[in-house]
Amino acid sequence: MIPQSFIADLIARVDIVEVVGRYVQLKKGGANFMGLCPFHNEKSPSFTVSPTKQFYHCFGCGAHGTAIGFLMEYSGQGFVEAIKDLAQSHGMVVPENDQMPPLQRAEIQAKSLALSEAMTRASDYYRRQLKVAPTAIAYLQGRGLSGEIAAKFSLGYAPEGWDNLRQEFNDYDEPALAESGMVIDKEGEDGGRHKRYDRFRDRVMFPIKNTKGQVIGFGGRVMGSGEPKYLNSPETPLFQKGYELYGLFEARQAIRDAGYVLVTEGYMDVVALAQMGFPQAVATLGTACTPMHVQKLLRQTDQVIFSFDGDSAGRRAARRALDACMPLVNDSKTIKFLFLPTEHDPDSYIREYGAEVFHQIVQDAMPLSQFLLNLVSQDNDLTTLEGRAHTQFEAKPALQAMVPSSLRLQIVRGLAQLTQTTPMEIETMFELEQPVARVRVAPPRVKRNAPMGLERQMMRIILAHPPLAALMDANALLAAAELAPDGAQMLNQLVSAAQAMGKQAQFAALSDHLRNINADFDELIMEIAKQSETDAELCGLELTWAIRNMKMQQIKAEQVQLTNRGLQGESDKLRFYELKRQLDEINRQNSDEIALR
Repeated sequence: MIPQSFIADLIARVDIVEVVGRYVQLKKGGANFMGLCPFHNEKSPSFTVSPTKQFYHCFGCGAHGTAIGFLMEYSGQGFVEAIKDLAQSHGMVVPENDQMPPLQRAEIQAKSLALSEAMTRASDYYRRQLKVAPTAIAYLQGRGLSGEIAAKFSLGYAPEGWDNLRQEFNDYDEPALAESGMVIDKEGEDGGRHKRYDRFRDRVMFPIKNTKGQVIGFGGRVMGSGEPKYLNSPETPLFQKGYELYGLFEARQAIRDAGYVLVTEGYMDVVALAQMGFPQAVATLGTACTPMHVQKLLRQTDQVIFSFDGDSAGRRAARRALDACMPLVNDSKTIKFLFLPTEHDPDSYIREYGAEVFHQIVQDAMPLSQFLLNLVSQDNDLTTLEGRAHTQFEAKPALQAMVPSSLRLQIVRGLAQLTQTTPMEIETMFELEQPVARVRVAPPRVKRNAPMGLERQMMRIILAHPPLAALMDANALLAAAELAPDGAQMLNQLVSAAQAMGKQAQFAALSDHLRNINADFDELIMEIAKQSETDAELCGLELTWAIRNMKMQQIKAEQVQLTNRGLQGESDKLRFYELKRQLDEINRQNSDEIALR
């Protein structure tokens, strides 16, 4: 688990204007920056980024959050991935817990930066080599690719020869070259001197980028008849094939615009489709589609269309993709499968039949439910008892992997019809998990969206200017607990979190933390995100007055209690006059401040 203290420190170091500005064109507008919201279509800017609050907010669609939240929403990254990407770009190492020694963090970060630099330099080298490689240029032109599309995907060329990277790296024995997979170390026979040579030779190079656009690996394609046709980088600390997708960095905006992502089997399919008007295509990296791939894609869009070659290998790949999708599909997501004729892949099909025809077959792709039912029944004779039983046997693992949903129910009904069974019988035989009926046992009560009165005023001030939490003492919190017990709980959580962060606390980091401990804070966070910048000094005075006012209300309430019971005994009278003295002191402090103004 990543420590909250690290997350707060990261948000404090990051400039959200710089992070958002990589993806959204921002213009200065008063104290904030404005731009067109990347999360919904709009013609007039309603998207604001506050450098003071380190927070973004869209008045059109309501999207809001910190730099971490923006990367998660825009790039489709997970929480941990977004934190790691931000940390890496700011020279920080994400600790697994607070006990990681600083020296160890520094060593890990240095290694990561060295690997990243090696990959970037290698990519730049291959791009320069492509410009002076007639054979490689002719090959790409023969595949119908333009110079513009080659530049967009940073295509390159690894020349013939064993150690061409020596030209780019002064120290060819640099450890990062081997650790990044760019060179291969081979021990000499009989204890002889080891050999080091380039992994990629005489191949067209396809750089693989992460969601930030950093090169993390390569796919190299042979131009002749050599084997393997595609050679991929090995797994490294930067690159895991089961998680990354080729072309996702270049395709992100196109995926949003199109409303779907097209998943293909090869690098060339992605590049060729982008040139032919389908820039929303990505590809798996020489490995089967994994649940991590599907999860990553479903963060980008609600519709995923898998496009596979029509041969037997394409069918097998489709089955593996189906298995990867089953745990993640639900009623709000659409998964489809497009099968091309046996002799075609997406690249060849679109060049023969044109973009319009290809667009139509993409739209007519087979829904996941139909593909599943076809798959489990295709080799079975449904006129026999055995054939129907085997169909159910084939379908059972897939249905058990699905979460309870309307879609699963529809598939169960379809399977029941195919196998002459009832949906209830299938659900019972398959032991399918049923949706949990949540019965409200507690007596109904009116939900209070946000505490009202002085405690809410205090929370607004402290959330907007977290260092002012230092003004809140135990007596003020006690007074809030007595006068407004509902709101006091949130106030206590807010003050404790802000005081723990100290003088450097910021709105963005504090709000990010508060969301994790109490969802009721979200409305208050939205309220502060929308308001214009406020002066910290004036807010400090306002908070001081609110604290005094609350203490005055507490004192007066106790005085009323004493008088209602008739000031019984000497102790009651002494307490009453002590309360009056405290009240007079607070009034004097207020009068003095008014005079100073």
